[in-house]
Amino acid sequence: MYHLRSLILFFLISCAGTLFAQVNLSYYLPEETFDSDIPAPADVIGHEVGEWHITHDKLVQYMYALAAKSDRITIMETGRTFEGRPLLLLTITDPSNHAQLEDIRTRHLELSDPEKSKNLNLADMPAVIYMGFSIHGNEPSGSNASLLAAYYFAASTNPQIKEALKNTVILFDPSFNPDGLQRFAAWVNSRKSQVLSSNPENQEQNEPWPRGRTNHYWFDLNRDWLPVQLPESQARLKTFHNWKPNVLTDHHEMGTNSTFFFQPGIPSRNNPLTPARTFELTEEIGKYHAAALDSIGSLYFTKENYDDFYYGKGSTYPDINGGIGILFEQASSRGHLQESDNGLLSFPFTIRNQLNTALSTLRAVNALRVDLLEHQRDFYSSALSGSSAENAYLASSSDPWIVYHFARLLETHQIKYSVSTSRQKINGTDYNPGETLLIPTNQPQYRLIKSIFERRTSFTDSLFYDISAWNMPMAFNMDYQTVSTKEMGKISAGESKKAEPPTGRVTGGKAGYAYAFDWNNYYAPALLYHLLDKNLRLKVATEPFNGSEGSQFSRGTLILPLGNQSLSSDSIHAIVERAVSEYGVTAYALNSGLDLEGKSLGSPSFKSLESPRVALLVGDGVNSYEAGEVWHLFDERMKIPLTLLPTDRVGRSDLSRYSTIIMVNGSYGSLGDRGKDQLRSWVQQGGVLIAVKNAVSAMNGMGLGNFKFRSISNSDSSKQRSYSDLSAERGAEELGGAIFEARIDTTHPLFYGYNKERIAIFKNDKLFLEPSTNGFANPIIYTKNPLLSGYISKSSLEGLQGSSAIGVGSSGQGRIIALTNDLNFRAFWLGTNRIFMNAVFFGGMINSGATR
Repeated sequence: MYHLRSLILFFLISCAGTLFAQVNLSYYLPEETFDSDIPAPADVIGHEVGEWHITHDKLVQYMYALAAKSDRITIMETGRTFEGRPLLLLTITDPSNHAQLEDIRTRHLELSDPEKSKNLNLADMPAVIYMGFSIHGNEPSGSNASLLAAYYFAASTNPQIKEALKNTVILFDPSFNPDGLQRFAAWVNSRKSQVLSSNPENQEQNEPWPRGRTNHYWFDLNRDWLPVQLPESQARLKTFHNWKPNVLTDHHEMGTNSTFFFQPGIPSRNNPLTPARTFELTEEIGKYHAAALDSIGSLYFTKENYDDFYYGKGSTYPDINGGIGILFEQASSRGHLQESDNGLLSFPFTIRNQLNTALSTLRAVNALRVDLLEHQRDFYSSALSGSSAENAYLASSSDPWIVYHFARLLETHQIKYSVSTSRQKINGTDYNPGETLLIPTNQPQYRLIKSIFERRTSFTDSLFYDISAWNMPMAFNMDYQTVSTKEMGKISAGESKKAEPPTGRVTGGKAGYAYAFDWNNYYAPALLYHLLDKNLRLKVATEPFNGSEGSQFSRGTLILPLGNQSLSSDSIHAIVERAVSEYGVTAYALNSGLDLEGKSLGSPSFKSLESPRVALLVGDGVNSYEAGEVWHLFDERMKIPLTLLPTDRVGRSDLSRYSTIIMVNGSYGSLGDRGKDQLRSWVQQGGVLIAVKNAVSAMNGMGLGNFKFRSISNSDSSKQRSYSDLSAERGAEELGGAIFEARIDTTHPLFYGYNKERIAIFKNDKLFLEPSTNGFANPIIYTKNPLLSGYISKSSLEGLQGSSAIGVGSSGQGRIIALTNDLNFRAFWLGTNRIFMNAVFFGGMINSGATR
């Protein structure tokens, strides 16, 4: 009997697998008539939606075919991904609106201008929806549903849809993440069986590292709406601010055993800078999603699990820009069919839910159109009235690239600023012309400005779906403060204009003896690698010195002597001129090596540099986000070759090819005994090993360090507690991401280029490193009161106080640098990138007397 039941179950699952593959438009779409001149998806892509996972090339092909046949659609390319795939934007609306689209857009933008918005007649204005799909590539039901949604909007003959499109402009992005979508589709399609397997252990449902969630450099694009460091995000934000939509939808997937989620999120986790009316409207819109899902019998939930706190997410960024962000989370089949707690979950079923909530969004926006337009107008009008608390922010850096990148960030978010033209001392801080940005708060984007600059340490809820702090001046290591009207009057500022990249130059003309390059420049590592790659010999100053013309130089200054080089002085000058122009770094011509008051250029304090040969360990167990951040930093910004070395190859690789090996956060069991032996031997022979977070523990286990971490315990752990509070209490002990103050030793090679003893560090883990008993081996220590912004539990804060952020050890001739933080966080923590690059270029010169 047991075998008979098993056979029946197998037969049913096999039949279900075949059945779920045989879907057509009638499964997805309402019973309506459609324009026969408009091609259905299968007419173009060659299969029914849901039968296979759509590849990005076919998705693009269909969208262009649809636009060519429909007078309701125009299409354009807004940008390209790192892999060169087009980012598409369809504008979907009634043909009569297309005829006056620019006038509609211009008038809609006036809602964000308090001077103009009060005269607008909202009754005859269309609302704007931005529909975006599958920002995580392995959450594909969104992009697959976009085929059906676009077809429905183009082909439906329903009079209600025609009327809705007269009242609405839909900005339609069928794939927020083309590279990730393509990577995932290739995996599942190439492993699909004719008789679908629903077994969660099946290879189809288990994609390999680094998976398709992320873009080319393994970034989570749904965390980049505020930092805007990636081309996909830059294209999205340009579209967003070109229209300022009333509603933005963001279609995602979650765990297979879940159901379907739509916002609002957990009320106690709403960002307090977001007006209450935003959440009221979110809830009103949610009623339309509920009705749509009720009509097809799909399970769903709301006001649980997810929140509206971090403005860097697509569903939250609109909330601080006068719109409403809506997150959809569909339980994922991950392939074409999978067993779940709620029965067999088919890929077509996930697509149908996404489609229905896309359609219910259109219904909701039409019903609430005037309310949404009024909310947008009120949002910006009230922002001006709330800006009196601070009159302006000043943000300053002596690094022109930091100033430029910060200015570009402000421009992306439509924030007005100006550049100082005079030198001033305000509240004890010197602000130099050209190095200081003045950001007035009396502008429509006041709430977003407040979010970018605020320091928040008090919260209603102690749980966060994402990070709890993102102060951008701290991330860029900028001096900043708020200033009053009186202090603003002291500052001369130029007219607001678009930021331009710094232009490098050679100060002093052609050098007679050497060139010096200041290391206090974000792209100095790129310049250094470029010059070393030209077979030039360079040195770094480990002590301050004076130039031949009376100029002063700090530790970390690069020296390019003209003597004993393989190239002539004329050739070197030409190389230097081109290099400083390309990287925006200033070079100083020196005509003598003599320094009667300090270190002459032939001093042993100048250390010779070699071109780094760097490998980054990748593969199973390695945190792909953090690995991608390193890859992006080297490849896109610093233009330094980087080998992505799989962990399971280390044991059979020639590690002598590398001077530096990087192990980001992760577990490294896949190294195997042979790989661990190889690493130990390589370090002892002089290699520099950089280990980050949990990789430090893995390194300890290999016998490559003795880095001790503090254990944090709750003294009341045995006290009886309510079972219902278990998740909340455990969640409150997590450190999702906050900002802390640390004291640095600016004389240490890891901190060349830093001129202040305190720095803001981002931390999202509970690894608290005990300081070394050797005081010279503690280059950075958290202060006694380290919390600058964000949430941390009391017990964790006590563990962090006075702990070490970086440990330096040695083994044989090699050096081991243990980092307890992600110094390259999401590509926007520019202020600590230099520490990481210092470890690469200068780690090997750290004196053994300053190691553990």
